[in-house]
Amino acid sequence: MLRTRLNDELKLAIKDKDEYRKATLRLILAALKDRDIAAKTKGQSEGTSDDEILEMLQTMVKQRAESIELYRKGGRMDLAQRESQETDVIRGFLPEPLSQKETESAVKQVIADIGASGLKDMGQIMTTLREQYAGRMDFKQASDTVKAHLG
Repeated sequence: MLRTRLNDELKLAIKDKDEYRKATLRLILAALKDRDIAAKTKGQSEGTSDDEILEMLQTMVKQRAESIELYRKGGRMDLAQRESQETDVIRGFLPEPLSQKETESAVKQVIADIGASGLKDMGQIMTTLREQYAGRMDFKQASDTVKAHLG
């Protein structure tokens, strides 16, 4: 479903002659194709799932945030602006992210559901959170919250 939406948006960007959007969508689709190839070599004939695509998009947003910061420190505002535009396009495909309060609530719920008692259960908690909140949760923030509750 998300893959179809990305392809449809690319066609629309080409038709509208929106160069930034077209370039960003091609970048996303190229990364997706790389992931599909990797998935197929691991025996996943259906390729990359929507949840994996959402994780990939989240990673792309984080990479651009880091790049923007570095470009600004280096005085390259033109490149920072381009990265910011790419970030806006990518974020358009992500669901609304969970707030800090919602993340904390989700973490508490998973801890209770699993019956986690210590940091040794962190891997299972994070796996469950990734399955349930792919593309919607900042997992660095979630990891810190899990450590605070279990540590």
